Amino acid sequence: MSRNLPIRQARRNEWVRLDFVSRLPIELWSQTSLSLHRLSLQPTLDSGLSYSYPVILSSAVVFLPAILYYRKTTEDQPHVVSLMKIFRTDPEETRSASAPSSQAKQYSRIKLIFSLVGTVLSFAVTLAILVSGISLRADILAHSSTDSPYIALLLFSALLGILNGIVSLPLSFYSGYVLEHRFSLSNQNFFQWLWEHLKAFLVGIPIAAPLALLFYFFLREYQSFWWLPVATAMFVVSIMLSKIAPVFIMPLFYKFTPLENDLLKERILTLCKNTRMNVTGIFTFNLSKTTKKANAGFTGIGKSKRIILGDTLMQHFSNDEIETVFAHELGHYVHGHIWKNILLGTLSIYLGLFITSKLYFVSLGWFGFSAIDQLAALPLLVLWLGVYSVVTSPLSNVLSRKYEFEADRYALEKTGNVSAFASTMRKLAEMNLADAAPHPIIEFLFYSHPSIEKRIHAAENA
Repeated sequence: MSRNLPIRQARRNEWVRLDFVSRLPIELWSQTSLSLHRLSLQPTLDSGLSYSYPVILSSAVVFLPAILYYRKTTEDQPHVVSLMKIFRTDPEETRSASAPSSQAKQYSRIKLIFSLVGTVLSFAVTLAILVSGISLRADILAHSSTDSPYIALLLFSALLGILNGIVSLPLSFYSGYVLEHRFSLSNQNFFQWLWEHLKAFLVGIPIAAPLALLFYFFLREYQSFWWLPVATAMFVVSIMLSKIAPVFIMPLFYKFTPLENDLLKERILTLCKNTRMNVTGIFTFNLSKTTKKANAGFTGIGKSKRIILGDTLMQHFSNDEIETVFAHELGHYVHGHIWKNILLGTLSIYLGLFITSKLYFVSLGWFGFSAIDQLAALPLLVLWLGVYSVVTSPLSNVLSRKYEFEADRYALEKTGNVSAFASTMRKLAEMNLADAAPHPIIEFLFYSHPSIEKRIHAAENA
């Protein structure tokens, strides 16, 4: 399912990356919420591809050649992707691809390559900041401007965030704007795209800044045991944001209106009966203002839980198809996947930050740092958080794909409509330019959902 709501830019399964605010709290947030992402938005549609690595460290360097050697299913396409060729691709040539599946593979491959290149570049910049002494100079400059260690943290974060933002902007613009237009997926002009990103940045500041300050407080006060209160705080904040996001954050980006299709509403509520699933409302939202892709989902937890359906979904999918994808999502609830993710996510938070804290402490001397709360050393912690993500994300994806198959089976049991399920998957692939049959290595490493081809095959042979 495409995770493309503004507060959850794809991919990644994380909150918007705010390059002008401290990378550290964002990396912490990304890691600690990785297994809890379903609490905020439970998408019912997914192409499967999940860009969930905030920093793809050494393993990205290892896997990138394999990605570039991404074998195509058509004989007339090269096995090796040239980045220069991607930049030179003519828009009309791209839109007139010989087949939708070929176009989807090209789009997915390019998006994946740019995501990998961007994260490797981010790692390289962070490493260069440490090795070149830029981090130390930024530390000195921040402390020379204030006597408060916490204001110094914000200044330090802003300096390095601006640098990182400048470096990452070209790739971000090409991948998020140019490429979407090249494949005729975007409905935004440049200023609309810029405004949405600026709005996400402004919304993110009051989230990221307190997180940065809270983290630094724990780092200074608890020293080598900082990971314990930080993990607890991250878990609590993730739950809080999951509750308030549907009510206060998402409406800043989209307009939500109660579902007017009474027949569809009745069918959805009928599915909810005998499941103890209570929702506060069923809404449609104007997803088409940004993209031609389709999306829908559960959002929120507790009393803020609601069902949201993108207007692109309402326009192009039948009631039977929408009922099927909703039944799939209901299957997650019935099988307890949300609470299982909460449990596993909690364990991952504590274990991940514990391991990261040990690696961080051991490696301080490699760059001449003497204290874990030294501002100049914080980019090193960012790198170790990325390493943890590299190791755990593919494993998390394995479990996620298992959950998706279970939810698919539940949907088929409740609706008995295999044809609607299959047509939904095919429409999804066509509208979102999803690669229905990715290379097995690509699927294992990066897909949080089974490929569309596998899901259809499983449904037809159930």
